[in-house]
Amino acid sequence: MHNGLIRSVYISLALFLCCGGLYASERVVSMGGKAGWSLIDDAQNFRIAVQKGRYGYDCMMLDTNSRTLTPDTDLLIDFEGDSPVDMTGNYAIVTNEILPTDAAKMGKGAGLSRGNGGLRLSGAKGSLFGTTGFTNSFLIEFWLNPAVAENGEKVFSWRSSKNAGNSPIYQMMSASFYKNHLEWTFTNVFEGYEKDDGELSLSSYSTLIPDEWTHHAISYDVETGLLEYRINGRIEAIRYITSNGKELGGDVYRCNLGVVADIDICPQYTGLIDDFHIKRTNVSESAVAMRYDSYARDGGRFVTKPIKISSNAELLKVDAALEVPAQTDVAMYVRSGNNQFEWTESYPEWIPVRNHSQIKNVKGLYFQLAVDLYPDGSGAVSPAVTTVALSFREIDAPLPPFRVTAVASDSSVTLSWTYSVDKDTGGYYVYYGERPGEYLGREAVEGMSPINVGNKNSITFNGLTNGKIYYFAIAAYSNVNEKIMGVLSKEVYARPLKKPSE
Repeated sequence: MHNGLIRSVYISLALFLCCGGLYASERVVSMGGKAGWSLIDDAQNFRIAVQKGRYGYDCMMLDTNSRTLTPDTDLLIDFEGDSPVDMTGNYAIVTNEILPTDAAKMGKGAGLSRGNGGLRLSGAKGSLFGTTGFTNSFLIEFWLNPAVAENGEKVFSWRSSKNAGNSPIYQMMSASFYKNHLEWTFTNVFEGYEKDDGELSLSSYSTLIPDEWTHHAISYDVETGLLEYRINGRIEAIRYITSNGKELGGDVYRCNLGVVADIDICPQYTGLIDDFHIKRTNVSESAVAMRYDSYARDGGRFVTKPIKISSNAELLKVDAALEVPAQTDVAMYVRSGNNQFEWTESYPEWIPVRNHSQIKNVKGLYFQLAVDLYPDGSGAVSPAVTTVALSFREIDAPLPPFRVTAVASDSSVTLSWTYSVDKDTGGYYVYYGERPGEYLGREAVEGMSPINVGNKNSITFNGLTNGKIYYFAIAAYSNVNEKIMGVLSKEVYARPLKKPSE
């Protein structure tokens, strides 16, 4: 029995040392799941979007590689809202039969076309299809997910005319399905091209499968005359619109648009469409190849707001519920400090941490978490973060004195108190003021409220005004850090007076 008692004492002592003393307690800060993601700093999110994850809760995933406006953007419809709109403002919606849907390839929304007219747009002067005459290089691209891909279904159409001598000549640009391939047709569009009555076509080599997303891009280079069609970044067909049909040695036939006319998107097409985009520039092969990735290959990051815990708190570990498919990855970093207003993007230094593993020497008043998400090598799959729990060790603030006494004298008040029952008490702050519960005193010779009296149990306030009532309260602070202060004691009061001699 004696040996058992000694062994029990050793175990208790070991637990005391491992836990940092009896004054330490654990606190968990959670985000994601039922707690939501309100602790995330939206201003520091980079390529991250909230998506529906496991059990229906919102999770953090890479944002899809949606198009953004650039100085070369002529038209951009991302289908994110309740109705389509050109984000550049260059094109006005004339008619719209496309419905919004959340079955998106890029972003959170896409367009659903039912083959009954689609979307008609009118270009303003200065836009590609709102201006008569020769154009420079251009690119037309979009995502498609056909329901059937029947012959004759039309995804894009522009029809107009131009004058040739005294006679008008019909012009057309179109993209239509034929035997499960998408075929681009240009009629009398390129000035000087007269072969096949001015008509040329580029058809996809790949067979398009219903209910599958594919990225389509057709580009024209005014410098070389190259007309190029790509699907998912791969070359499907090319033509040199030159006098000799070759890259070198011939004259380039430039694109010349006649009378301004509307453009139709999905006029006779059944299925989904996303991110319809026109740029007035030639795009390099490397840039084209990257655009069809669902996710940016260098990943994205989300960062929490600085999370205030308590002075000298310590981060113990990060527990995150992750989904990390093959070839994807998630990296987590933490940092801490006592003054968040001094922080920059790189200071304090970010410290890499492992999920569910013990963290050492990350202490402070404020803490921050950063999480990097990386897709697979093809940019097609994203990892996900469903929940995150940060476990902290806090130093409990000591209890206040149980009994406080105030004795008034001539222009002074002597305050005394019993010591706090907490052995981890390092000292006391004494508060005073002229109204109950308001401790804004400045009058005493000993200083402004509150006064740090150290580890004593009495103080005399001198220089007070006779006849005025003063209120007092005391708080104990920790011997680890004087900023770790407990609650105030019961309030006492006293009125200094000059008493008659006995």
